[in-house]
Amino acid sequence: MKYLIVLAVVMAIVWFVRNNRRADEPGKEKPRQDTLEPPQDMVQCAVCSLHLPRTEALPGREGRLYCCAKHRVHAGD
Repeated sequence: MKYLIVLAVVMAIVWFVRNNRRADEPGKEKPRQDTLEPPQDMVQCAVCSLHLPRTEALPGREGRLYCCAKHRVHAGD
């Protein structure tokens, strides 16, 4: 029983030392939260109501937006 306790303590020490050493290594910095891209505007397809980013939408007549060329043709634009 005492060997089990000694083994658990040794394993805990090794785990603690390894985790602290990784955090101190140069070049292994944690990713910063402020480097995320800003959110994109979402739009809705005029035919199927699918929501997609504005940058991926296909424009049609009168400012309508579509998710694919097939839907744009189907709507007559």
